[in-house]
Amino acid sequence: MNNYRRWISFYTMVRRDVVRMFRIWVQTFLPSVVTSVLYFLVFGTVLGSRIGDMQGVPYMTFVVPGLVMLSIVTTSYSNTSFTFFSSKFFARSIDEILVSPTPPWVMIAGFIGGGLIRGLLTGAIVLLVSVFFTELSLSVHSALIILGFALLTCLVFALAGLVNGIYAKSIDGINLVPTFVLTPLVYLGGVFYSVHSLPAWWQAITYANPLFYLINGFRYGFLGTADVSLWISVAILGTMIVVLVSINWYLIRKGLGLRQ
Repeated sequence: MNNYRRWISFYTMVRRDVVRMFRIWVQTFLPSVVTSVLYFLVFGTVLGSRIGDMQGVPYMTFVVPGLVMLSIVTTSYSNTSFTFFSSKFFARSIDEILVSPTPPWVMIAGFIGGGLIRGLLTGAIVLLVSVFFTELSLSVHSALIILGFALLTCLVFALAGLVNGIYAKSIDGINLVPTFVLTPLVYLGGVFYSVHSLPAWWQAITYANPLFYLINGFRYGFLGTADVSLWISVAILGTMIVVLVSINWYLIRKGLGLRQ
């Protein structure tokens, strides 16, 4: 299979997913916007003024990066897991891909491509909405760091969603991990608080949460301050990407969970 045919295979998978997500935009983009608006209203107008400053900035300004990251994590994960699951059980298009000479790495790139696009677009929309509630989006510390962490986070959770999609045997299997694993990790990863405001025993638990480092690096891009070194966050992200790519490559190479 030459490079041109690999490109066609990759492009076809991504295009199909992107067309789907824009066709049902009410389900793919609107929920994140509505949820974020509710968060902004609650933390901006109700709680923000009472809490005061956090790390030297208004509380609403502190919370926005975490809320943007929350939307990126959940949408990139759910998009990839559902896309693969539907191709395996509903559309049965996975059978056509398996009989083609498409190499495993192209399959991985094709399935996570939609998750990357949806995660970045959703994060951008939520960030745009935040302009109406705070001036954070108008003045950032480093746009390059923000974009880099957003892209790497989308990649991590699109890859994680692909693992979930491969193993899931029912639609409940798709919803299980985001509900009972992903959401608690995000909320306990420093979205609404600084780790330094916690007691020592709770700080230790937070440092063991990998999502804390993603949110920490992303917030540094906006505020220029971080709870831990930016390089530690980058190292955690890089390690997660290598591990998840290896797992996906092995599963697809062996055909585990692909054929029904």
